[in-house]
Amino acid sequence: MDGRPVLVSTRAEDATADVVIAELNRRRVPVLRFDPGRDFPARAVIAARTSADGWAGHLAVGDRTVDLSGVRALYHRRPSAYVTDSGEQAARFAAQENRRGLGGVLGALPGCLYLSHPQAIARAEYKPAQLAAAARVGLKVPASLITNDPMEAKEFCAAQPTIYKPLYAGTYDVGGEPAGIWAAPVAAGEVDGAVSHSAHLFQAQVPKVADVRVVVVGDQVFTARITAPPGVVDWRAEYQSLTYEPVACPEEMRGALVRFLSAFGLSFGAFDFAVTGDDGWWFLECNPNGQWAWLGATRSRVRRVNSQIGDRLCRMRSS
Repeated sequence: MDGRPVLVSTRAEDATADVVIAELNRRRVPVLRFDPGRDFPARAVIAARTSADGWAGHLAVGDRTVDLSGVRALYHRRPSAYVTDSGEQAARFAAQENRRGLGGVLGALPGCLYLSHPQAIARAEYKPAQLAAAARVGLKVPASLITNDPMEAKEFCAAQPTIYKPLYAGTYDVGGEPAGIWAAPVAAGEVDGAVSHSAHLFQAQVPKVADVRVVVVGDQVFTARITAPPGVVDWRAEYQSLTYEPVACPEEMRGALVRFLSAFGLSFGAFDFAVTGDDGWWFLECNPNGQWAWLGATRSRVRRVNSQIGDRLCRMRSS
């Protein structure tokens, strides 16, 4: 193993990145962890120059420096959005320059392996594109409606049991505290003019008996069944009440999952499925930066995922 470093781009609190870094440390691979949105430009300095092979120069974060032309891999996890404490107009300008400057260089490093490429992750975060891709590769997809038309929403909700879910899983402050917006049942009578204020995603509610989290790294598939208390629609709202068990992924689905990732240029994906009583697996979404280290009762799978990610980050690209 040579001394080429791995860059880990994520925020300060990221338990999944922590276990990957521990695996890289075990393999004696140099790691530089930083949060571009928070560390740049206050703590981080980049000096990148074009060369015959691509970008060269250095990135320094605190007292640590890496040679950009020697970066082995970029593990792009969950970095903060680029911010600045300047005035409003200057802040917008600086944030865009930082994202396209630092982010652009990090996305164009010579001989660098990406898990996954930041631009591929950004494309894959659009749920409409995910649902269309899932249907194309042969996965079961619940009937879905994206609309800002209250009448369309009412008709859809009246036609079958329906849930509403946000199109983007960002945080939402409630009383000054960050909170998640979970998927929740919605009836036709609950739909009002507020729907017209933004795009909304409505889906036919799958009569599920459990959920499944499928983590795919390259062509390796790791699967865990998640059981929540009866009546819970979104298991993320009941972490303390969940049980987990390792299960096998149906063989016919493995190729579909790999094809899904390939369609977006991803090398990692955390898929969520709703499982019905007849063992039907219904695609809900794929998080291109999803979590997996919290699957408590499936520790062997957690270790295998971690080892597989370590293998990919340490793999040398020939170009």
